[in-house]
Amino acid sequence: MEGTPVTALLRAVRRERGLTLEELAAATGLTKSYLSKVERGLSTPSIAVALKVARALDVDVGRLFSDEAASERIAVDRAGHPRGERYQALGSALLGKSMSPFIVRPSEDGADDPHPAHAGQEFVFVHAGDVELEYGDSTVALGAGDSAYFDAAVGHRIRAVGGRPAEVVVVATRDASSR
Repeated sequence: MEGTPVTALLRAVRRERGLTLEELAAATGLTKSYLSKVERGLSTPSIAVALKVARALDVDVGRLFSDEAASERIAVDRAGHPRGERYQALGSALLGKSMSPFIVRPSEDGADDPHPAHAGQEFVFVHAGDVELEYGDSTVALGAGDSAYFDAAVGHRIRAVGGRPAEVVVVATRDASSR
């Protein structure tokens, strides 16, 4: 996993901004240890964590998951990109987005995210497989074709169930006051 786009960009942008890991940890509420693991490719950040880091670094969250050059008008994502990635950013080459779309391939263990809540709203659409959405104190079963829209400030996690791989389209928005 070493050298993945999120690893390379996170370290580069942090250094470009003149921030230490300690300062980035303070700005995001994450631990220095966790951020170090992300930078070294030992941990993959969830969307919630990526949103916090992107906000602290003042960079579009999709850029943390892409090594493509930024475009100003349109971003096209073609089928056939590597399917083994847990998070695949969509539209990452477009600047100034108000939404951050991803394809998420959840594991049966759920996200290893220490902070699963974030500002804004989130929309999830199950493209394939079956998942459980833990939202606050409740759990919602979702199958292919099902969707959920919710306040992302409430803790939430998605995990695959049923022994088959799942694929979920997630669209996160930032709170307008955080821009």
